[in-house]
Amino acid sequence: MTTIDYSVWDHIEVSDDEDETHPNIDTPSLFRWRHQVCVCVCVCVCVCVCSVVNVKPEKEEETEEEKEEKHKTFVEKYEKQIKHFGMLRRWDDSQKYLSDNPHLVCEETANYLVIMCIDLEVEEKHALMEQVAHQTIVMQFILELSKSLKVDPRGCFRQFFAKIKTADQQYQDAFNDELESFKERVRGRAKIRIEKALKEYEEEERQKRLGPGGLDPVEVYETLPPEMQKCFDDKDIQMLQDAITKMDPTEAKYHMKRCIDSGLWVPNAQADEEGDKDKEESDEPQYEEVKKADQ
Repeated sequence: MTTIDYSVWDHIEVSDDEDETHPNIDTPSLFRWRHQVCVCVCVCVCVCVCSVVNVKPEKEEETEEEKEEKHKTFVEKYEKQIKHFGMLRRWDDSQKYLSDNPHLVCEETANYLVIMCIDLEVEEKHALMEQVAHQTIVMQFILELSKSLKVDPRGCFRQFFAKIKTADQQYQDAFNDELESFKERVRGRAKIRIEKALKEYEEEERQKRLGPGGLDPVEVYETLPPEMQKCFDDKDIQMLQDAITKMDPTEAKYHMKRCIDSGLWVPNAQADEEGDKDKEESDEPQYEEVKKADQ
């Protein structure tokens, strides 16, 4: 039987490079976990052989464009399989599925699962999000184990399952803590996305409402004196004219200009509709009803 050379792990150090860790994963606990891996000796012979033989040579760092294209191509090809893995729960089922589909053991799968979690949380499918989050952490732990041992992740995922299924309570607690931390991050990211989408929607609606002078009729209406607001509420032109007459000329001019710029008041509306009326009649102020903002 081949002798296992554990010395290949003797010089593996705990990294403090946060760039190696997925942005959605709590870094400190992963570093502690990496250190535990370094002293782990519960490894089968075939796995250890892989750890020696499958050391990959250093390669140039991929550009962001290359990473995006690689991710896009991978997802287009394996999206259905990734989603299936995301819905598994039992350790044995996950291990078997990865054994049958080893190409899924990669960074692209982990990244897609993260996005999938956030999408599910945005859609308020909380139970499904927690399910996929579990599988996301499974994949991330495998990838971190691969980095620690400097082996291809496809050659060490069985080692992860062997350890997690026979782990002591401390190791299991570390996994669960990582999972809870990740789910909190997902909820935070989903909240930010929802808030951003809401702001974008409100801004789009505001742009649609803008009058000829670039002002929002809702915002202008809310700044009008109560007596002018009542005129628009009652759609009473005569009341509006009377209210303007009673106001300070400077203030009246200010408010009326804003009403025109926002489209609340269209002075020449009648002239367009009744071309046969004289100029005095055509100058009679008209107004449009204020569109109430969506609640």
